[in-house]
Amino acid sequence: MITPAQTPLYEIKANLFKALAHPARIRVLELLSAAPDHSAPVSYLLAETGLEASHLSQHLATLRRHGVVTSVRSANAVTYRLAHPKIAELLAIARTFLLDSLADSNEQLRLAQGLPSEHLQSSDS
Repeated sequence: MITPAQTPLYEIKANLFKALAHPARIRVLELLSAAPDHSAPVSYLLAETGLEASHLSQHLATLRRHGVVTSVRSANAVTYRLAHPKIAELLAIARTFLLDSLADSNEQLRLAQGLPSEHLQSSDS
């Protein structure tokens, strides 16, 4: 049996990406990335995401369990913060990659639309 200390790095990375694999969690991380000091109170996250409190709590718990965010309680307010500033950089890199991919797809679509119409008909016709 493999101990947590013996877990291969690729498995740890896969678990990190599983933790990120929900649009609501990405939205929360983007909000925290854009916030001063990469932190924001739960009330702000609730207002900006439009999620029900119980759903936001579940998503924050997942992010916290995977070490992506940390939380601090002060009286009855909880503030969440990115656990590491590189998380904001990871999101920015993903955004750049996706925008570049979309630009390539748009260029392919533009080129395909310039083909004569007989090239666009299926072979079943």
